[in-house]
Amino acid sequence: MSHSLLTITWAGLIAFAVFAYVAMDGFDLGVGILFPFLQRGGERDTAMNSVAPVWDGNETWLVLGGGGLFAAFPLAYAILMPAVYAPVIAMLLGLVFRGVAFEYRWKTVRAKWAWDLAFWAGSTIAAFAQGVILGAILQGVAVLGRSYGGGWWDWLTPFSLLTGGSLVVGYGTLGASWLILKTEGALLERAFSLAWRFGVAMVTAIVAVSLATLSLGPDYVRRWLAFPTVLATAQAPLLVVIAAAALFLSLRRKNERWPFRLTLALFAVSYAGLAVSLFPYVVPNRVTIWQAAAPASSQSFMLVGAAVMIPVILAYTAYAYRVFRGKTATEGYH
Repeated sequence: MSHSLLTITWAGLIAFAVFAYVAMDGFDLGVGILFPFLQRGGERDTAMNSVAPVWDGNETWLVLGGGGLFAAFPLAYAILMPAVYAPVIAMLLGLVFRGVAFEYRWKTVRAKWAWDLAFWAGSTIAAFAQGVILGAILQGVAVLGRSYGGGWWDWLTPFSLLTGGSLVVGYGTLGASWLILKTEGALLERAFSLAWRFGVAMVTAIVAVSLATLSLGPDYVRRWLAFPTVLATAQAPLLVVIAAAALFLSLRRKNERWPFRLTLALFAVSYAGLAVSLFPYVVPNRVTIWQAAAPASSQSFMLVGAAVMIPVILAYTAYAYRVFRGKTATEGYH
């Protein structure tokens, strides 16, 4: 396989891993984000039990995406990581707080409120930090030679804060639609209400981020609006409108299966839009995937391992979701 094809293959694998993480860990982060809107006791217990069998396995994809970037595109990793150290550290601390709270809240009665707070805060901080990282990369980073040339706080801009908040409401929508799929009774009705509110915020955020991205520079305008590429890129906003209309229609009809699928569809279209904005760059407008790629021998060696491990990960993930399909009981898995 040629080096160019290997590079494209690895770019596709990393893109797949990142989307798998967003789709799978997004809904359990979303459940944590929704915690203040759920009643203490039974509703929060059921919500947490709905993600208990799968939440830690979902994070496998984050490790694969980050590790793949380091191994397959070391130059991009060397430039981007120093640019987003602060939000990456915040994300990891949030994930730690969430993981600890997940285990400890079942072992106490008096301090359960504190672990509920930690679960919400960890989930929200992790989601917000992920959105900030995305925004910081999209807006571009300073490059000096083959390293990062900016400052510690360059990531902190109105655009990165917008993308951070947008991902929080997006994950909140995923969490609410997941609860619709997994719960019954009063919690199900509350989940429908939350899905409406967070869904409206999510669609508004998609529009806001899309318009703000075009204001980042002429390269983004060219990739989206130049003729004849606009004939293809125009399908993305059309698909957003269709998916959003279908989502709200399914919520209105109290359908329990389609809201989660349609929210994932909105994420998928948005993710495809991100690919349009970035490709073929891995460091926007500075370093392409081919310039950042590891040697062909390294990529070939790692591809053998990926060809074995990714099907295994997919298999055990599918098995876990199949075993724990259906509605969740309050007693659950703790």
